[in-house]
Amino acid sequence: MKLLVFGNSGSGKSTFARAAAAKHALAHLDLDSIVWEPGKIAVERPRDEVLRSLGEFLDAHERWVIEGCYGELVEAAAPRCTELVFLDPGLDACLANNRRRPWEPHKYASLEAQNAMLANLQAWVTSYYTRDDAWSHRAHRRIFDAHRGAKSVHRGPPPMP
Repeated sequence: MKLLVFGNSGSGKSTFARAAAAKHALAHLDLDSIVWEPGKIAVERPRDEVLRSLGEFLDAHERWVIEGCYGELVEAAAPRCTELVFLDPGLDACLANNRRRPWEPHKYASLEAQNAMLANLQAWVTSYYTRDDAWSHRAHRRIFDAHRGAKSVHRGPPPMP
């Protein structure tokens, strides 16, 4: 099993991926962990390093779940997945989920630091349906529509794997 889970921030990717990893004994990669410089908020690593890290993960694991919003990385991993899972519960669900998000110590030094970024995150999430970048709804839909393998889209709460 090789699951590739993508969607907007707050769509349920991490929850779905953690459940799938636990239930099916899958290696788990949160793409945030390879995109951002360790210990720095919103500072991207060089693209070649990110792609190298993704390739190393894919080569090292027979069974995995990868999750993130990064369209270019989803496209890079999609040919190697057994199922593409697009989580698209809508803006209101994503905003609400972000407000309930527990502290993510792998991203933020403290809950207070995470909460200080919430307004920026919510603005970015709100623009998901109007942006035209690789991390937008338009790009995600294009990736989903072009994928020829097994795939599913979930507009409500994702079913647990």
